[in-house]
Amino acid sequence: MSRKLRLSLLAAGCLLVLAAVALVALYSAARYEPAFYRKAMETDRAALEKGSDRMLQKAAALQSSLAKVGHWEFLFTADEINGWLAVDLARNHPHTLPPTLRDPRVAITPNEITVACRFEQSGLSSVVSLAVGPYVPEPNVVAVRIVRARAGLLPLPLGAVLDRLSQAAGDLRLQLRWRHSGGDPVAMFSVPGDDGERIVRIETVRLGDGEIFIAGTTQRRAP
Repeated sequence: MSRKLRLSLLAAGCLLVLAAVALVALYSAARYEPAFYRKAMETDRAALEKGSDRMLQKAAALQSSLAKVGHWEFLFTADEINGWLAVDLARNHPHTLPPTLRDPRVAITPNEITVACRFEQSGLSSVVSLAVGPYVPEPNVVAVRIVRARAGLLPLPLGAVLDRLSQAAGDLRLQLRWRHSGGDPVAMFSVPGDDGERIVRIETVRLGDGEIFIAGTTQRRAP
């Protein structure tokens, strides 16, 4: 065997090894599960039921407060939201998510909310996640800054995510416009607050450690 042929075979072998390593790395990155997601999925059923019940109670109280004139404010925790996602969403709204997605969970920090769920299609399985930063730039306008989208550790193209958000806004008949801030796309949702008798104003959305605070006012429409 000539020296040139040996070098060619060696180079080809090295390329094959590198390709195999790259494929293993990609596979491992795609199957990565965020720590908060693994922890949330390990929560026992009794705790999830209690969280779901608290979430439903607070949601009912919020709806009642919106109908009354005056200031209102509510605090929702990640445990309550995850309880509702695991129990009430799965039990009473099973078709909300497409069949390729299941087991959604959230994590909340002072800077962002991360939503993650299991994605399964054609034998592939991964945890996809979307990190967003919500805020209220003006009453009844909720801005959602899209920070990142991932499948495991791999970044996902944002184009499909933005298209899905636009479609969801259309389905809910919400006015949506897009802006950019610091290189990130920002979805600006206009929330209707006038029902003919009262004017509801969402004035604050603030994140904390494992919680989200929402506040506003309800005013009676002048005759």
